[in-house]
Amino acid sequence: MIESITTPGMGVNCYLLTCGQTKKAILIDPGAGSKMIQNWLKEKDQEIIYILLTHGHYDHIGSVEYLRNELQVQVAIHKDDAEMLTNPAKNLSSFLGKDVKLSPAEILLDDNQELKVGEITLKVIHTPGHTPGGICILTDDGLISGDTLFNGSVGRTDFPGGDMQKLISSIQNRLMDLPDETVVYPGHESRTTIGRERSSNPFINGTI
Repeated sequence: MIESITTPGMGVNCYLLTCGQTKKAILIDPGAGSKMIQNWLKEKDQEIIYILLTHGHYDHIGSVEYLRNELQVQVAIHKDDAEMLTNPAKNLSSFLGKDVKLSPAEILLDDNQELKVGEITLKVIHTPGHTPGGICILTDDGLISGDTLFNGSVGRTDFPGGDMQKLISSIQNRLMDLPDETVVYPGHESRTTIGRERSSNPFINGTI
């Protein structure tokens, strides 16, 4: 089961992925609004086992430190984005004068790594381009795509560490072989499907 809440400011989609059998869950990309996210979680009947990050940009990590301490859980991020948590210049917060600096992640992820959440198995798909360590998370209920793939668009690559050629290659070679009916849960805006993006996303079908 995948539920979401949109955080204030940059409008990041924060996801809660829960195993219906065990009620164990992971929290994905808790951006700004730590108290709002905390209150949202209190309404649920889940045991959060860790926080997972699709990448290290400041808008996706704003509530991590607060929730890590409140929930007493570990944080997971791809190894190539690990420095973004501790370096405000790399997570881009220093450009806004905020200097978001977190403790290091306890769990460093790798491509094709499998994660267990109760009886659910998740697969880490490394999709560099938006950031060097950007990932998507494949579940039985769909693909949590972070800022790799959006409804009708793709992630920005004009930030430090971004690379449009790598991003398009990641999408074409790692995501477009998924079934058309795969639901895509992006880091911002509304959900979509792999089939819809394959046919109508101009960055993917070559019309842009």
